[in-house]
Amino acid sequence: MSHTSYPNAKSRLQRSELAVPGSSPKMFEKALKSDADYIFLDLEDAVSPNDKVIARENVIQALKELDWKGNGKTISVRINGLDTHYMYRDVVELMIQAGEHIDTILIPKVGVKSDVYMVDCMVSQIEQERGLKNKVGLECLIETALGMVNIEEIAQSSTRLEALHFGVADYAASLRARTVVIGGLNPDYPGDQWHQGLSKLVVTCRAFGLRPIDGPFGDFNDPDGYILAAKRGAAIGIEGKWAIHPSQIEHANNVFSPPESEVTKAKRIIDELKKAADQGKGAAQLDGRMIDAASERMARNVVNISELIESKK
Repeated sequence: MSHTSYPNAKSRLQRSELAVPGSSPKMFEKALKSDADYIFLDLEDAVSPNDKVIARENVIQALKELDWKGNGKTISVRINGLDTHYMYRDVVELMIQAGEHIDTILIPKVGVKSDVYMVDCMVSQIEQERGLKNKVGLECLIETALGMVNIEEIAQSSTRLEALHFGVADYAASLRARTVVIGGLNPDYPGDQWHQGLSKLVVTCRAFGLRPIDGPFGDFNDPDGYILAAKRGAAIGIEGKWAIHPSQIEHANNVFSPPESEVTKAKRIIDELKKAADQGKGAAQLDGRMIDAASERMARNVVNISELIESKK
């Protein structure tokens, strides 16, 4: 291992993240009672310009009046982009009126590290001025070519930063890529055209201690397509995926939860290597295969996510 390392961000269960428009308060209670690990109340793309102000008011009221934590939810708010005049009021009003109820703020279309610095500075000043004890985390949507080019600097931009999300729809628009469905595969491409972006996001997150999260799959009438997209992400290290419809929550939770057989084997690997270490050995055998320190690190990843899932029950 390199002598240089970066601490991991706060550990949170984020298998499924339900997107809820701030302009649709009737959906808030359903989101609260859903099986989603994470909820983000949206002030950006899911809200029309005419509804931005009322959506902000709705979200603030929901943050203050609904018991998100008591229902096992991590609660996030997606603010408007830094290129709009809505953003500063989003941050100021959210933090002043409901800062103690927010787990994270999701910043859309992050292009450079100074985008994160600006939000971090505003949040920090309001926390100090209000004497807030809850330190609000930040998450960034990587959904433009500029953001992907600068992803490593963005990942190191703030001690508040917890996760990077892959925003496939705007990313496709930014690249002028031809798509069939948001997050789906184009049959004219021989493989997965989103693999490079997702893989770069995962590597960057793991290098700098952040959680990598995949974004939306647009066709909620295609559960098989959603599951396949989630499985492709899970295979390369993605921790969770957005649900733009409640029907997608169960699929995300299933895909990003290690099966019991995998958890059992991971625990056996850890136990066998402990026995080997007690005998002065650095490696061992399990079920006819060699296991070593790398095997243990992979096994502990499985056990850790299993323990997070158990703690939520």
